[in-house]
Amino acid sequence: MRVANSDRVKAASTLFRLLGAGVVAGVLVAFIALPAVGSAGITARDAANNFEDMDGQLETTPPSEKTVVYDSDGKPIATFFDKYRESVRLDQVAPIMKKAIIGIEDSRFYEHGALDLKGTLRALASNVESETTQGGSTLTQQYVKNLLVDAARTKEEYREATAPTVGRKVRELRYALDIEQRLSKDEILEGYLNIAYFGAGAYGVQAAAKRYFSIPASDLELGQAALLAGITQNPTAYDPIRNPRDARKRRDIVLYRMAQLGHITKATADEEAAKPIELNRTDPVGGCQVSKVPYFCEYVKYDMLDILSDGKYWQMEPDEQQNIVNELNRGGYTIRTTLDAKAQRAVDKTLRSTVPPKGNRVAAEAMVEPGTGNVKAIGLSKPFGPGKGKTTINVPANRRHGGGTGVSAGSTFKIFTLAAALDQGIPVSTTINSPETITIGGFQPCRYTGMLDGKMVKNKMVGGSDSWTVSNAGDSEKGNFNLKTGTWHSVNTFYAALEKRVGVCNAVKMAEKFGMKQGNGNPLLPHPSQVLGVNDVDMVSLASAYAGFAARGKYCPPVSVTEVVDNQGKRLKLPKHECKQVLDEDVADKVNSILQGVITQGTARGRGIGRPAAGKTGTCEEFTCAVFAGFTPNLAAATAYWDFRSPWKYKVYGVYGAGIPGGIWQSSMQRALAGEPAPGFRTPSRDFGDTTEVPDVEGRTVAAATARLKAADLQARVASGSVDSDKPKGTVVSTSPGAGSEVPPGTTVILYLSSGRGGDDEDGD
Repeated sequence: MRVANSDRVKAASTLFRLLGAGVVAGVLVAFIALPAVGSAGITARDAANNFEDMDGQLETTPPSEKTVVYDSDGKPIATFFDKYRESVRLDQVAPIMKKAIIGIEDSRFYEHGALDLKGTLRALASNVESETTQGGSTLTQQYVKNLLVDAARTKEEYREATAPTVGRKVRELRYALDIEQRLSKDEILEGYLNIAYFGAGAYGVQAAAKRYFSIPASDLELGQAALLAGITQNPTAYDPIRNPRDARKRRDIVLYRMAQLGHITKATADEEAAKPIELNRTDPVGGCQVSKVPYFCEYVKYDMLDILSDGKYWQMEPDEQQNIVNELNRGGYTIRTTLDAKAQRAVDKTLRSTVPPKGNRVAAEAMVEPGTGNVKAIGLSKPFGPGKGKTTINVPANRRHGGGTGVSAGSTFKIFTLAAALDQGIPVSTTINSPETITIGGFQPCRYTGMLDGKMVKNKMVGGSDSWTVSNAGDSEKGNFNLKTGTWHSVNTFYAALEKRVGVCNAVKMAEKFGMKQGNGNPLLPHPSQVLGVNDVDMVSLASAYAGFAARGKYCPPVSVTEVVDNQGKRLKLPKHECKQVLDEDVADKVNSILQGVITQGTARGRGIGRPAAGKTGTCEEFTCAVFAGFTPNLAAATAYWDFRSPWKYKVYGVYGAGIPGGIWQSSMQRALAGEPAPGFRTPSRDFGDTTEVPDVEGRTVAAATARLKAADLQARVASGSVDSDKPKGTVVSTSPGAGSEVPPGTTVILYLSSGRGGDDEDGD
């Protein structure tokens, strides 16, 4: 009984599908099949109403294209794609290739409409007995299917575009009708040749010609064309790289079909069929992993994802983010960037010659142009990519650009407290007694909104401290220091006291004016220790901040993309990039003046680059890292060095900011700026209660010493009496304050004169 019921159900199902096939066939015959009956009577048209009511408009926008990234000189540096394709015009395809593809896929292509009636009726009849469909598709129908597959952005859309059902076939026929009405046969053929999949990751005939033979589609010869034409029926089975035997058999089928159609002679087909397949492969490469500038490439990639999502990429759900990634890979964009090839070579060469690429310790560097924010170079000593000894994290950048959380800035962060102090009118000559270790309290808390101890807080008072114990790096760093000498020698205890006068909140606000935030995207934590760089930051942001000082207080957010053009030649609207004057020019000039002294006579002495330069060393807490940031008026760079595994677990003992990172900065800047103009820094036009250095006048006459002191804006007074010395009588033996001391302008310097009697010669020996 169950068998009988089953047979009746099967019979009913078959009858239903037969009727459906008949209706479709009848509709197509009456409505579109042959030109002679294409305008059949009203009855036939009424029968086709449902078919006509289907959505027949199919967008024929160009298929997905690779996106190419260029440096500032117009040279390609990276390619993004998930379908390797290069579209070409039909006249750029060898005529023999056109004959081969038409011959094997749709020999009557130029003779029929959207439907090749014989083939379609045969396929529909066969499909009645099967759940799957088979051949009979015209080239136009295949073009439609490829368009639908290419346009699929989700798994569901892809399944719908490839479903083995009669419904899908009817939908393709409806679209094919529309295509045939709107496009010429040549336009359809061109579209098909550019969108068809030819296996081995090659989409379109141009990509296939390059993939298998390393030639353009215009240079294809008979055997090559026949091979490519045969692949499209089953790109996996007929892939000549993986399945050369089957690919050759399929090629020969194409050759003999072309002979049957009269495109070539039987003898020519025999001759070509006797030849083995000869490939000259070009493997397609794409993504940042194969770029020569992978870290800059990653930075650009994430900037582009933001551009394509109107700045919402990081707020999107994963599937939405994937759609944006697909758009980048398939959109055929031309991306112009700020990359300076010379600067990038300087960074890469210096990093890799200084730090072993496969080691656990790494060095990261970024270069930024003052006044524009243009990111000129980004590099890391470690190779980019998966596998041992490499990394897929864009370590020099922040998390929004594929990086991690960043690394401690060390004492490079003192620049912001210095700027805040000068901006508040605290004189440079302000002297603070700074012992080796101090405990200081009374810091006022600041309002903070962001992640704190793993929780999101809003307007929470953070950073107040009853006491903070801070020490200098060595015994020599103690005594009285002013804003100039305290910066030159990077005195921690001096800056702890200065920060209290300035206010932690004001110091943090100054850093934020120059774009600083934590590498993970959270605002800077306003703890008193922030002045020593305890907030983890990225090198691109730090270099951009220092570039703001080089530009006399004009901060420009870092930018890597200057122009984006889509595959239709239309420029995309880029996010607004606005530079702001965040600090008075004179204040910035004074900061720059002081930081020049760091290189000429401070912690970075010996790191000069043969032109006016300023900088700041940074040795991180407990030797977890070392940092150097510096600039000229036309280029800024920041460099960090630490153990990649864990800075707190694996410390870099004995490495200071002026050491490895300072050396990298020095060498890379010299290489990047070789042959470039060497402008000087501007001198502040207003008085900052500055200090002046007491010149060395030892051995000079009173008149000569007085003149030199006056030139340094100092007064001179001769001490009463004389000092026994072997120097000529009446010449200067010493001064108070001593030579090299930093004192306020106008300070009176006491001159001690020689008696002319040797101090050790009282007995005449």
